[in-house]
Amino acid sequence: MNTDLRLKETLSSGEGSQQRKSKQSSIKRFLRDNGLSLVLLALFVSFLAGQLISGWLTYNEEQDEHQQAQIGFIQYLETGACGEAVFENWESEFLQMCLYVVLTAFLFQRGSAESKDPDKKEEVDEDSSSKLERLYAPQAVKRGRIFRMIYNHSLSIAFMGLFLMSFLAHAVWGVKAYNEMAIEHGKTALSVWQYFGTSQFWFESFQNWQSEFLAIFAIVVLSIWLREKGSPESKPVAAAHSETGR
Repeated sequence: MNTDLRLKETLSSGEGSQQRKSKQSSIKRFLRDNGLSLVLLALFVSFLAGQLISGWLTYNEEQDEHQQAQIGFIQYLETGACGEAVFENWESEFLQMCLYVVLTAFLFQRGSAESKDPDKKEEVDEDSSSKLERLYAPQAVKRGRIFRMIYNHSLSIAFMGLFLMSFLAHAVWGVKAYNEMAIEHGKTALSVWQYFGTSQFWFESFQNWQSEFLAIFAIVVLSIWLREKGSPESKPVAAAHSETGR
């Protein structure tokens, strides 16, 4: 009996050890497979928190300068200044990514790692209908012509939707910030649609848009001559400057 009991305990202990190893392996695999998105998400949350906290402190410094009462952090999150600062930047980022995705579909830059090769047809140019035979093709590809047509451009549609939402949010929070200042100075408050017609709204937008497209231009052109070993955004280190694409 004692021998049987010890055998059962040994088997149970072995199974538990295997399960722990399997769980640890699954966690490591998850972290490896999703490391890029997890790190980017962590950086986003960290920097957003930094923006909100520093924005709150700056807002209260300005309150002191105008001999007005300071506000708490939660109150700051409800101000137009907070929302406008967040969404005017999101707006420019999503516009950048939308146009980048669309423009790289039909425009070329010879030698750039960010461009398709103008001299050959690439896999991304294939008609999605040719993928119907593939076992693991997305369901949208298999569901018919209309779904395929939408799915063919789903990435740019998503970015355009995010841009439009951020653009509207920028206007909503921007006019709130504008009106908070206007009331303090005895001026007339504006509606969202009136705010669209102000130079301030477009100044806030254009100052971000121009910087985003400068950044895209820089990576498109610099990747012709410069390299970053191991990065999919770079050509192989030994690739010729004229070689196009990754």
